[in-house]
Amino acid sequence: MHTITLLLSQELETSSKGGLFDFNATLPLMALQFLGLTILLNFIYYKPVISILDDREEYIKNSLTSASASLVKADELTKTYETELADSRKSAQRIIKDAQLEAQLIVSENIKEAQKDAENLLSDAYNQLSVQKDNALKSLEVQVDILSDQIQQKLLNN
Repeated sequence: MHTITLLLSQELETSSKGGLFDFNATLPLMALQFLGLTILLNFIYYKPVISILDDREEYIKNSLTSASASLVKADELTKTYETELADSRKSAQRIIKDAQLEAQLIVSENIKEAQKDAENLLSDAYNQLSVQKDNALKSLEVQVDILSDQIQQKLLNN
């Protein structure tokens, strides 16, 4: 029995000798296994994922660049249209002002012509009335002379 205990104690000493850090052939094998799995994962998983992420990043950059370019172009077009609109409004206001001035001139000329025509009609009417008055006075004078002659003759005849 003593031999069995002795053998067990020797075996315990040899098995506990290496412990957690046993530097035998398993360590390089574990290192090779780790490197192999790393390389395998790199080719199978990491490269496609990195490729997809790079493609996505490039797509996002291109989209942002094209969106920025479109935004700049839209801003330029907006400014261009705003300046054209402002110019159009100014020219429309100028045309309206010119048309109003022209209309006022035409109206004032028409009013002046109407006043002249009215003055001419009044002077013609006054002249005609003066002529008619003179004619009426002359005819009345003639009639008065005739009547006075008749009255005289009647008075003298009596």
